[in-house]
Amino acid sequence: MPRTQPSTPCTPAAPRRRGAALLLALGLAGCGGGVFIGFGSGFDSTPPAVTLTTATASVAAGQTVHFVAAAADDSGINQVALYRSDSMGAVLLGTDGSAPYEWTIVAPTDGRHTLSVFARATDSEGNQADSAVVTIDVTP
Repeated sequence: MPRTQPSTPCTPAAPRRRGAALLLALGLAGCGGGVFIGFGSGFDSTPPAVTLTTATASVAAGQTVHFVAAAADDSGINQVALYRSDSMGAVLLGTDGSAPYEWTIVAPTDGRHTLSVFARATDSEGNQADSAVVTIDVTP
């Protein structure tokens, strides 16, 4: 009876082909080629969730007011920025890169009767979302 070799899914040439493919991939990656190996979706287009609060309903002009933002996202939060909203558009008041996201700002002394601010969260993928605007009264 003739002797037969057991069948194997890997022929002697297959390891050499895999090794050559691995070397090619490493070579391309080393010189800026288009090889990307990673985990995760890489396609996060969902904006973060963000809220802004203060314990103050009114503040005297020139006095300080404290704001706290909460932000969350599956890919992580890169930063949260605080903006004042006025007739000239959004004015950046400050940024915070780590929780708790907090700011203490001085109420305007230019005759405004309200101070309106909002928080803008940016997640690790660059997606952004704004909180609702929080408005407090400014008294003379």
